[in-house]
Amino acid sequence: MNAETQSEPSLARQTRSERLLATIAPFRRVVVVSHVNPDPDSLASMLGIEALIHKADPTKPVILTVDGMIARAENRAMAELLSITLEPVASVSVDSMTAVVMVDSQPYTGRRASEAAMPHVVIDHHETGGVLDGVLFRDIRAHLGATSTMVTGYLLEQNVTVTHRLATALLYGIESETTGYPREASSLDDGALVWLFPRADKDLLARIRNPKLPQSHFATFQHALINAFGYRDLVVSWCGTVTQPDIIAEIADFFIRFDSVNWVLVVGQFENVLKFSLRAGLLGGHAGEVLREVVEGLGNAGGHDRRAGGTIPLPDLKPETVDTLLHTIRHRLLSALSIDEQQGHRLLAVSPIVPAP
Repeated sequence: MNAETQSEPSLARQTRSERLLATIAPFRRVVVVSHVNPDPDSLASMLGIEALIHKADPTKPVILTVDGMIARAENRAMAELLSITLEPVASVSVDSMTAVVMVDSQPYTGRRASEAAMPHVVIDHHETGGVLDGVLFRDIRAHLGATSTMVTGYLLEQNVTVTHRLATALLYGIESETTGYPREASSLDDGALVWLFPRADKDLLARIRNPKLPQSHFATFQHALINAFGYRDLVVSWCGTVTQPDIIAEIADFFIRFDSVNWVLVVGQFENVLKFSLRAGLLGGHAGEVLREVVEGLGNAGGHDRRAGGTIPLPDLKPETVDTLLHTIRHRLLSALSIDEQQGHRLLAVSPIVPAP
């Protein structure tokens, strides 16, 4: 029986943060992990867990890790401006006296490069169910909008001093998960935002929200707009080869604002995989379930009610291989949404090119 579900009277009176700290107390050090290409919610949650553990035991080493890369410009700005020290997860050894804490993800949901180290603690707000057998402490609250909200609650329970740096991280972590419409948030998320806002560094927050962007960012948007097709209330867009994978999600967020659209699928090739972002414009879309059905047998996928992502490994990089997979994915999604493939049309007409000066 894990620490989260035990029901003895002595444990029932403990807070979640007390049970979490009791779970990792016997271990000499802690390694904190998240999903591949960590986003602001996962980065902030890791920082918060570090502060929580250091309040309980200042001598216990806590290692924050990165799986993959920090790709999106806002995410890079957050890591750099808040001086978040991250170790590549593949370079961190885990022994019997190392507690592994997983935030903003769950084991075996297709969101990690490797599942070699099974976590002792899992803290997540996603509805995508993972393999939790053997996890000593789990706190899964799918009704919340952000894992950072859960971690903020731990800090309050333990009276941890929240610095301007940590408040800025947690605020941006929650904000990044709960923006957009319809909002996937609860009163706890809103309460955490209200509590964190006066403690955050507004100048740093503005710099994180508005980073400079490279030329490749705009070139990818151009490619995605040219290669976007509409099918009833669905847009499917092909980004081509991308220099960083998070831009695929950015473009999906961009297209879902189209007033004639309820669904968006954006696909891009990053290195030797196809990456997908699916968006649903209405609550109850179950985007994670839809995308898992679409990529079943080909790759991995998961996500929220309105937002989901996935990957398919490419057996080779031949254009015909990519085209075949794109056709299969498009056909499966249209079938899942009961849309006639014959309704497809190019989203934008070809624009004339202004002569160069």
